[in-house]
Amino acid sequence: MASKRALVILAKGAEEMETVIPTDVMRRAGIKVTIASLTGKDPVQCSRDVFICPDASLEDARKEGPYDVVVLPGGNLGAQNLSESPAVKDILVDQENRKGLIAAICAEHYKYSESRVEKDGNFLTSRGPGTSFEFGLAIVEILLGKEVADQVKAPLILKD
Repeated sequence: MASKRALVILAKGAEEMETVIPTDVMRRAGIKVTIASLTGKDPVQCSRDVFICPDASLEDARKEGPYDVVVLPGGNLGAQNLSESPAVKDILVDQENRKGLIAAICAEHYKYSESRVEKDGNFLTSRGPGTSFEFGLAIVEILLGKEVADQVKAPLILKD
């Protein structure tokens, strides 16, 4: 079986924890994760002034698609930049048409649900930085199964 692939789309102002933690969790599970920036391959300044070096530009990463999951980190400015990008819109339309998983994490989610992580069809949402581990593990469980998610979770020493 081919390994699963994830595209994490990074924009200036993204929430660092919502970007790095799910990426780390997915990589621990063996998912090939590509962090792609809207603005090329230069380091991206996130919401708390942490800089993340993307693996690729979004333009280059698109050529390597499709992906099993497209992940959208939040952060006020980051979410705004993602929502204003025609390239992101095209990727999401394609992902939805293929019935691929779309996973978005943002503090705005709390307005709509009390769940920390919620799945609805091919959409996975989560509430914010404090749910980043659960969000990443939910992606792993969806793509690779509960047993793999449990194996990844054990050494992280997370509270149940």
